[in-house]
Amino acid sequence: MRILIVEDDAALARGIVSSLRLCGFAVDHEASGAEVLPLLRQETYALVLLDLGLPDRSGFEVLRDIRRAGITVPVLIVTARAAVADRVTGLDLGADDYLAKPFDPAELEARVRALVRRGQGQPDPIVTCADLVFDRSGQIATLGGRVLPLRKRELAILESLITRAGRVVSKDRLVAEVFGFDEEISPNAIEVYVARLRRHFGAGGPRIVTLRGLGYVMEAGGSEEGP
Repeated sequence: MRILIVEDDAALARGIVSSLRLCGFAVDHEASGAEVLPLLRQETYALVLLDLGLPDRSGFEVLRDIRRAGITVPVLIVTARAAVADRVTGLDLGADDYLAKPFDPAELEARVRALVRRGQGQPDPIVTCADLVFDRSGQIATLGGRVLPLRKRELAILESLITRAGRVVSKDRLVAEVFGFDEEISPNAIEVYVARLRRHFGAGGPRIVTLRGLGYVMEAGGSEEGP
């Protein structure tokens, strides 16, 4: 899933970006509050991590603009301002959660995963498709009780497909949810990762069906489908 980090501290932003990418998220970083609304209108994000002390405008103002624009993306405020009054203001303006700096990276990752699931209407971290079980919190996939040795990108593709099992997911959507704007991607990267998932599933696992010109759909049972 794709996450937007709005943070002017470059070192902290690099750390958060690295941490969340290791968790399988596609992550974009923006240091300016003025650019947030145009980005949200351009791209579909699963979550926004928003600092309050931005150089050009208050994070509260950015949050107010997001909600007044009718954008319902979950927002996690991450800030050094830990006063109760600031927490109340942020939540009243439409934030979904509030985390004070300094924080433990493990707690940030857990809050991010929870908010992303909740924003998708899927609060349960366990998602299934036939005998395939995916633990979104632990990033572990099992098929018939056997742990699949999936890499980070494969897990990200799997999450996008299994959370929409039975529905078409376009190639562009997969690219947007797996790769950040600043990451290089080869023209056939998605096809490569899908092919790897099919090999892991084998004949007895879910099918990933290729719909030419439309994208991919995960279905329960059957053999491999498409290139």
